[in-house]
Amino acid sequence: MAHSTIPLRALDKYVISAYRSRPQTNHSTRYGLVIVQEVFGVTASVRQVADDYAHAGFEVLAPAFFDRIATGIELASDAAGMAKGREYVGQLGFDAPLRDVRAAAGFLLEQGCTAVAVVGYCWGGVVAYLSSTRLGLPAASYYGRLIPQFLHERPQAPVILHFGEQDELIPASSVRAIEQALPDLPLYRYPAGHAFNRIGDAHYHPASAQLARTRTMDFLKQHLGGI
Repeated sequence: MAHSTIPLRALDKYVISAYRSRPQTNHSTRYGLVIVQEVFGVTASVRQVADDYAHAGFEVLAPAFFDRIATGIELASDAAGMAKGREYVGQLGFDAPLRDVRAAAGFLLEQGCTAVAVVGYCWGGVVAYLSSTRLGLPAASYYGRLIPQFLHERPQAPVILHFGEQDELIPASSVRAIEQALPDLPLYRYPAGHAFNRIGDAHYHPASAQLARTRTMDFLKQHLGGI
């Protein structure tokens, strides 16, 4: 596995960086993944997720969306970091990050990937959902708190959804609303709180994270054609 940082140029000509992690494989068929960060930036946890998927055989990019505000933003996963991160994503909106997702997917396809999917966490889980509704990319969304705001947008590619039953940021009623609006989508609940996949964090719940990853891998194998 090899990793590096590359530039990505979006349709609006804005250039951001992206963490790239590549598998050590000689498979003739390759699949790409775009990993979408939480509100803290491309942190060590995000890079670890990217490396884990690269180890599983994917070509992975984790775009640094906050580069549109300032380069090198990486926040602590505490209350102050959450407040600042929410300020940043409020500045970004969703159109600009989706342009960056499109740029990342385009790069992966240019590198020889035959198909690309998106995996996102928290704020990134919403970006992942919108990557399906607006870009037509298969998506795995983890605890996407704001998805209920976009239920009028219907997926144009397969989506899988993961939520914690003890999530203090996402009411159970919100998850039920998603389930009722999108009854055909696979939606899973776990005995964990918010950010149960944030590696190295107090919120990390290994059993739930592993089960969600297994389900996500099965989803990706089904909709990308096998790994």
